[in-house]
Amino acid sequence: MGVCEGKNADRPVKLIFDTDMGNDIDDALALAIIHDLADRGACELLAVTLSKDNPWAAVYVDVVNHFYGRPDVPIGVVHNGKTPADGTYTRAVAERKVGDKFVYPRKLKSGADAPQAVGLLRKTLAAQPDGSVVIVSVGFMTNLARLLDSKPDSASPLTGSELVRRKVRLYSMMAGAFCPDPGPEYNVVEDAEAAREVFAKWPTPIIASGYEVGAAICYPASSIAKDFGYVRNHPIAEAYRAYMKMPYDRPCWDLTAVMCVVRPDDGYFGLSKPGGISLDSGNVTRFAEDSVGRHRFLTVSPEQATRAREAFTWLASSPPRK
Repeated sequence: MGVCEGKNADRPVKLIFDTDMGNDIDDALALAIIHDLADRGACELLAVTLSKDNPWAAVYVDVVNHFYGRPDVPIGVVHNGKTPADGTYTRAVAERKVGDKFVYPRKLKSGADAPQAVGLLRKTLAAQPDGSVVIVSVGFMTNLARLLDSKPDSASPLTGSELVRRKVRLYSMMAGAFCPDPGPEYNVVEDAEAAREVFAKWPTPIIASGYEVGAAICYPASSIAKDFGYVRNHPIAEAYRAYMKMPYDRPCWDLTAVMCVVRPDDGYFGLSKPGGISLDSGNVTRFAEDSVGRHRFLTVSPEQATRAREAFTWLASSPPRK
């Protein structure tokens, strides 16, 4: 049985993707595999929300959604969030022109043109059947903590916590570290207050993919060099080249949080016993086993890491079917 305990029978997985796009390149790779898995009928991308408070993050997501044939996927942005600085690739890719024409089509001129993330999360959840939505977050938990605290509105008469409890069946996050002697992990530390609230109050099961899991699976630079040449301009390959000096292999942290819930029975990961995740005074994640706990974390063996790397490479580089 897979990490979702057989719940993967629900197809396609109704997915909301919350990302700090621009802070690392694995966010872009994760969005690419979501689109490819959607092409294969494994998931449905309901919405993308941004936890990075930078206007180019949303524009780049819009570019990728257009490239993969899903220009109407709604995008929501955080207000008064974390890491407002430009990343090394979102603006560079989105702004590139040939003559006076953008290389990559998009609707958004700026993240300022997109709706606020919590409102979009509420609207998206309210429109879905009860117990049907999977949320994947691969950045700070700012939007999810604010969702829990949100009040009834025109989208739903429920509070945020009530709405999550009714509509969400599983929350998968790339956050924390669950190896021996872990240290503070970036997605947690950047908004530790939000992480504390989510770990304490989130009302549905949580699967956490810790730092050590993605660090064991690196995306190969050789794939960027040879697998994306089916088109002259590719927003994923171009972003990868812009993020750091090539060639480099980059850990697949964010991709693991997607794959474990969309393809849970394929054997890419193991799963801890049930328990509870919390933060200590140094903002380090701690896990305590509890037979009735709602939290678990991923594990990965060397053999599983090899298989996951092959799958990530294949999915991320596949041409859009639309």
